[in-house]
Amino acid sequence: MWTDLSTRHLLALRAVAAEGTFGRAAQRLGFTQSAVSQQIAALEHLVGQPLFDRPQGPRAPRLTPAGELLLGHAEALIDRFETAEHDLDRFARGITGTLTIGTFQSISARLLPMTLRELHAEAPDVEIELVEDDIAGDLRLGALRRGELDLAFLIGAVDPDLAFVDLGADPHVALVPRDHPDGSVVLADLAGHPMVGQPCGDTCGRIVDDQLERLGVTPRYAFRSHDNGAVQGMVAAGVGIAIMPLLAVDPSDATISVRATEPALEPRRLSVAWNPLRTLPPIATRFVDIVSEVCRRELSTGLSAVG
Repeated sequence: MWTDLSTRHLLALRAVAAEGTFGRAAQRLGFTQSAVSQQIAALEHLVGQPLFDRPQGPRAPRLTPAGELLLGHAEALIDRFETAEHDLDRFARGITGTLTIGTFQSISARLLPMTLRELHAEAPDVEIELVEDDIAGDLRLGALRRGELDLAFLIGAVDPDLAFVDLGADPHVALVPRDHPDGSVVLADLAGHPMVGQPCGDTCGRIVDDQLERLGVTPRYAFRSHDNGAVQGMVAAGVGIAIMPLLAVDPSDATISVRATEPALEPRRLSVAWNPLRTLPPIATRFVDIVSEVCRRELSTGLSAVG
């Protein structure tokens, strides 16, 4: 019969014990006095013991020993219910929650710091876990479908069974040493010229190599690395020229210069995706909104600095 116990019973017990009369307890709860009396009677029936002594006359009802014992448990249970209500309300409003996000190096370095700074300014209790992979976007797609990721950043076309927001076109630029002659980098002139860049198995490296091949330019790589910083360092040291997505470039590095290419290569298309068959934490919507705006700002700022 304890399965029939409800919070109304416990709230009535606490109110009568605190207020001293059924009438004042009714006012506190917003019920009628008879409704409170019925709740206490039903509770006594459920537990099989009297919870209040009800003396005749004007004297207030008093808790029985069983009532004192149950009240201690009732206080703890009501506190837990109120805490649960509070926590769920904060979760529903996107103030708390946890997001697991699949990402890759340039997103982690260029977009996420500012995104998380803005997100945590609004919701400091949100927890973010990043799962980074620069080699194969298929790994992020699989994890997204299996529910191991809440969101994932992707390059290129998105499978139709996923929901996504397009973040924009990330243009390819040339990285040259600071003392390189002014002007755009003519891609045809790169034939036979030493280059540095991402490995051919890397999604971005493959995109660049395929486009150069279509232009009749066979790149000769002196150095390849998944580490964008290492590639940029090699450019600064004069090891070779790099063709990279704009967001993969550290714009604060004064040892290199960022140039447009001639002709311009097709940009890489960026998006953030999720599995529409899963219910995401409400904070996911705000995260997507913020990262979309941050990406727009970063691409606009980066393009203004391209020589």
